[in-house]
Parts: sequence; structure tokens; C-alpha cells
Amino acid sequence: MYLSIVIPAYNERHRLGPMLQAYTDYFAAAYGDRVEWIVVVNGSTDGTEKVVEEFARTHPQVRLIVEPEAIGKGGAIILGARAAHGEWIGFVDADGATPPESFDDLVRHAGDGDCLIASRWLPGSLVEPRQPVSRRIASRIFNWLVRLLFGVAISDTQCGAKCIRAEALHAILPHLGVTRWAFDVDLLFKLRRAGYRIVERPTVWRDVAGSKIRVVRASIEMALAITRLRLLYSPARWVVSLYDFLNPVRWWRHLSK
Repeated sequence: MYLSIVIPAYNERHRLGPMLQAYTDYFAAAYGDRVEWIVVVNGSTDGTEKVVEEFARTHPQVRLIVEPEAIGKGGAIILGARAAHGEWIGFVDADGATPPESFDDLVRHAGDGDCLIASRWLPGSLVEPRQPVSRRIASRIFNWLVRLLFGVAISDTQCGAKCIRAEALHAILPHLGVTRWAFDVDLLFKLRRAGYRIVERPTVWRDVAGSKIRVVRASIEMALAITRLRLLYSPARWVVSLYDFLNPVRWWRHLSK
């Protein structure tokens, strides 16, 4: 098996079907039986797994993992990666914002590095429609914080499309413990610290209706998440125990209801 594509899915009953159709049509034609799809449905209450089960009846290379708990994007990717058979393991969002042609661009440039990631901020990228100013500002502030705290000079850590050499991913997989907002940062930081080469590629990204993200709330939670992660990699990691006890994210969610 050459390529495994992991798709984390949380309440994606309406968007997942068209995304799977587009990806299986494209990649089956390009790679034949050398590609598999692993859909990890976690914590869903809208019947997302039924969409995958129906699809898998006519597409035997589509596999389903159901996790009753909401374990976050990172947790779903970890489960999918453990079950993957490919020499390269990619993951992509279930909403279809990254078209299959753009994900294939990562795969076809796999020889350039150990981890290929799509970027919406490199010259040559196309984002349609143009994101609201609030989301663009939040994205750039988050990226600045990542660079400041981790020294990771990557323009877009949060884009959902990434493709990683299986050997590299399995080497760091046991050490990944962050499954929500800071997962991508933790993943890339550990890959770079282990000496693996990360390469960014410009991408096409099309916003798909149905996003559940609230910009202000998500921005605060992301900032708190990477602050916690930075503490884990510092002499002051004892503070994390106090941080977890106080749980500012929990208090923020309570106050924002």
C-alpha cells in the first residue's frame, strides 16, 4: 500500500459524502489499489458513520473506525494512523475544503521531504471565497505566536491537508498527546525536533458551508492550547498541572454560554 488517507469526522453527515465521492473517484483513477481511506468518526450524534458504511459497500478501500467519544481531530488522526498500511499517511478535513487535486500535489512532491503540508499563505495559493478579515487576523496572530513560542517557521500549521512518511509519523506517534487545537503544532514541532524535513506547498482551499467554528471562542482556546503546549516543553512544565487544575478553557466555555 502506497498511500493511506485518514479523514477525521465529527458530525459531518452532510459534507462527508460529496468529499468521499470526489476523493475516491480521483485517487482510485490515479493510484488504483495502492490507496486506502480510513474515516474515523468520533463523538458524532448525527449518523455520520452511516454515510461511511453506505459508501464502503461499493468502495472496499474505504474503512471505518467509530469512536463513541469526541476525541478531537488529533485523537481521530492518531487512531487512523495506527490502522494505516500506507508508506505515506495523509490526513485531510472531512468538509472537502481541500480538493483532491491539491492533496495529490502533496503526494506527488513526497520525495521533497518527510512531511508535506498544504499552506493557504504561500504565493500561488488560492482561497475561495476570501476569508473574513476576522479569521485572517486570527490566523496570522496564531501563526505569530507559534513562531514566537516554538521557533517553527511554517506559514500555515493549521491547514487540514498534510502527508507524512509513515516511518516518520510512527516514530513520533507514541509521543503525541495533544488532540485538539494544538495537535498540528505539536505534530510539526516533534517532527522537526526529530530531524525530519517539513516542506510547505501552496494549495487551493475552498470554504464549504457548515463550519462549526466560532472565531473568537476558537482563537482564545487555540491561544490557551499552545501556551499549555509550550509549558510542556519548558523547565516550567510543572505549571501545566496547575493549568489543568484551573482549566481556563473550561472556565471560558462556561462563561461564554
